[in-house]
Amino acid sequence: MKLKPNELMNVIGGGITASMINAIVDGFQLIFDIGKSIGSSISRLVTRRAC
Repeated sequence: MKLKPNELMNVIGGGITASMINAIVDGFQLIFDIGKSIGSSISRLVTRRAC
């Protein structure tokens, strides 16, 4: 099905897609991992212990 240019202007869409949700979740996971590694580093510096 081909749409004419004036019909294309009336197309409404663009809801939340699965790839958009995955990108948001990956962003939160990255922020969480960075915070976790910074927290571990601070904890090791304060207690002066190494694994």
